[in-house]
Amino acid sequence: MILNFFSSRGWQSWDIEHRPLIPERMPVLVDDDLRFEDGPAAPRPATVVNRWLRELPASGAPAPSSWENYARAVREWTEFLAEHGVGLFDSRERLKSGLSRYAEHRAAGPLKARFVATTWGQHMSILSLFYRWAIAEGYAQAEPFNYRSARALFNGTGREVRVNLAVRRTPKPHVTIKYLEPDFTELFRRGLRGLAPDGSDDNGYRGRELVRNAAVGDLALATGMRLQEFTFLLPWEIPALPPEPTVVPVPFPLPAGVTKGRKFRITWTSYEALAAVHDYVELDRAATAEGSRWQPPRRWGEPLMVSDPDARGGRINGVRRPWESLSTAERRRLVAPDGGSCLLAVKNGGGPFTAWATVFERTADRIRTRFEPRFPHVYPHRLRHTFSMRTLEYLVTGHYRQAAKLVRDTDADAALVFYLSKADPLLVLRDLLGHSTVLTTEKYLRRLDTTRIYREAYEGAGAAAGLTDDTAAEHEAEAEFCDEIEDGAV
Repeated sequence: MILNFFSSRGWQSWDIEHRPLIPERMPVLVDDDLRFEDGPAAPRPATVVNRWLRELPASGAPAPSSWENYARAVREWTEFLAEHGVGLFDSRERLKSGLSRYAEHRAAGPLKARFVATTWGQHMSILSLFYRWAIAEGYAQAEPFNYRSARALFNGTGREVRVNLAVRRTPKPHVTIKYLEPDFTELFRRGLRGLAPDGSDDNGYRGRELVRNAAVGDLALATGMRLQEFTFLLPWEIPALPPEPTVVPVPFPLPAGVTKGRKFRITWTSYEALAAVHDYVELDRAATAEGSRWQPPRRWGEPLMVSDPDARGGRINGVRRPWESLSTAERRRLVAPDGGSCLLAVKNGGGPFTAWATVFERTADRIRTRFEPRFPHVYPHRLRHTFSMRTLEYLVTGHYRQAAKLVRDTDADAALVFYLSKADPLLVLRDLLGHSTVLTTEKYLRRLDTTRIYREAYEGAGAAAGLTDDTAAEHEAEAEFCDEIEDGAV
């Protein structure tokens, strides 16, 4: 079965009257014989899967990366069933037998076919969604899964949910640190600047574009932006710098064109990180891009020439467009009025720079080799985790509330001051990270070391109130975890 991705480029020559409704980059499954149907008979399974995929943007999966993951999961399941003579919409008995064999294949089959428990669970969730849709639409009569009822509790409210039993039971993991602790964060920031741990010049390192790397790295740490979000920002979308330094975070709008699921949101950044970005744009970036003759490669599409840019948009090939309407692929093709790429970060010659994963990992490798053997690998999303933990710590300990009080009588953003003073920490973090619900934020935080933050905040509040340690309570709480281990839950 062939997996392709739809593009409407050149549709006028397809002998059709209207542009197809299929979204751009939508996965399309095609059988090896390149046919979609067999006469008047029922549609082929690949055709049914394609119909399901085309409905995903309106069913809670707006991101093209999600469409691809869904398509690959169903394709691999379909191909495995076909190898064993089982149809995608076969009887329940045969589908359950196929699922048992598939579970064994993914757990102990060839090395390249094995799934870890989390990947297996993700695939089962996708297949469950597909079969529920196929049954509702009349394409399938049965599915291979068994479910149990459970009651989910959130914020004091419970609701009934169905839990798929086709999951692997795993021991409860200990916390894996997926973010940078404060001392490692400072090591990383200095590494991006070509500095040694003590802040002096690292004479053994001859890096390039250090101002650019430091500015964008600090921006990622201070905003929690995803890789795609900070990579495809434009200089005109950077918020203005407040007239005076402020301890209250500065609101940072993120255009829908770069965010996951194309959902506009407002995160925030520190005054220092924002000032560094402005310095880079006005000095180093301007010197790098000035007079550049860079043009996007032909394989990217036609150049998009920008004129009259401002904070909201600009003329693109003569037509006024808002920046927020531009996709990442279109942003990569933008050519600035004075030459060079329009992306925030540019490389020598004025072209767009997008290889941030390489920059961060090389910096981490250098720190680990030369200064700190315990320093972890740093991928772009680890900076987002670091932002989440530091922000939650500030919110829980009242850091931002205290900062808001300091600037309440100044010209700072009054709405932001009120928000910081009144909002629940999880609700604030939900908004900053762009999660659809606070439940998503809770699940996300469970994978990080949030227990430490709440414990330290509690202990700090107790010390401030003059409370003493309760040794008996501590032993009782510790015994709860000993019982959990003895019961085999850990």
